Amino acid sequence: MSEPVMGVSIGRPPALRRFALLATALSLLGCTVLSAPALAAAASATERVYSVESAKASKGLMLDVVHAGKRLVAVGDRGHILYSDDQGATWTQAKVPTRQLLTAVFFVDDKHGWAVGHDAQILASEDGGVTWSKQFEDLARESPLLDVWFKDVNSGFAVGAYGALLETTDGGKNWEDVSDRLDNEDQYHLNAIAAVKDSGIFIVGEQGSMFRSADDGQTWEKLEGPYEGSLFGVIGTAQPATLLAYGLRGNLYRSTDFGSTWEQIELKADRGTLEFGLSGATLLDDGSIVIVGNGGSVIRSTDDGETFSVFNRPDRISVSAVTASGNGNLILAGQGGVRVTSPTGAENGKNGSSQ
Repeated sequence: MSEPVMGVSIGRPPALRRFALLATALSLLGCTVLSAPALAAAASATERVYSVESAKASKGLMLDVVHAGKRLVAVGDRGHILYSDDQGATWTQAKVPTRQLLTAVFFVDDKHGWAVGHDAQILASEDGGVTWSKQFEDLARESPLLDVWFKDVNSGFAVGAYGALLETTDGGKNWEDVSDRLDNEDQYHLNAIAAVKDSGIFIVGEQGSMFRSADDGQTWEKLEGPYEGSLFGVIGTAQPATLLAYGLRGNLYRSTDFGSTWEQIELKADRGTLEFGLSGATLLDDGSIVIVGNGGSVIRSTDDGETFSVFNRPDRISVSAVTASGNGNLILAGQGGVRVTSPTGAENGKNGSSQ
């Protein structure tokens, strides 16, 4: 049984490593060596600092975008959280009690959501992303949480640098460090966590590390994956036990047995094999899958991930996350903020052929 968050020491990593922020290759950040700090509770109200309001927030670096019901919510640099009720045409800045970079956001319904980021911060919203409260942070870690996933309004996990795995069973009122549930002696960074239909939960990370759980995260199995480079993301498809893992240099792998075996998916554009890092993905209502990445890469599958069409935006801007708008268009988040594009990832009204 893992100890509660308060008073747990985190072991010193064996070596200084560099890792991909939010499981993207947007920028590689150097991590300082940890000095076995204890996990700290959230800062007191007297220390609370809110993100600075900016008319240009929607044009700044945004690292994730998701749906909260019909509303869109995006998170990114300087603690900025934006929401849109008109399919991304306009964005409103939320009131957020941090100025740290936020790396991921997840909503279980139209009201309840969580965002994670630097200083191991975890924020929560109960009003669809309009206002946020700080549930947890650990200033001494000097390392970020990189993804968050919830099963329901009570049960969820956050993953991050140096093998961090945190769990809550009460909606985030308390967070417990359960990193020791993973066979991760080298403390590889955990970049992404996702559910796989009718199977369980899957985690991917540094050096091709993979872990799966068939019992809601109580026990985890370490897998020998197909790739030794970093994996930046994972997504379950519409089919049972089927998932995709993706990462550096356009590496994309598909499994139909919850990660026991893998097949590499070739990504071909007009100018040859895609070699840009892949960083974010979404499963559309019709079962299609869209994955985005560096170089303006937007790839799409309509056959459960067996094949993909490839499009690279002419601006070559790095994209870290994607979701759908309500009218068939895509919402891209990354360098230059959040933008609405055609279903292919091209600017509306422009040709979306591969480049």
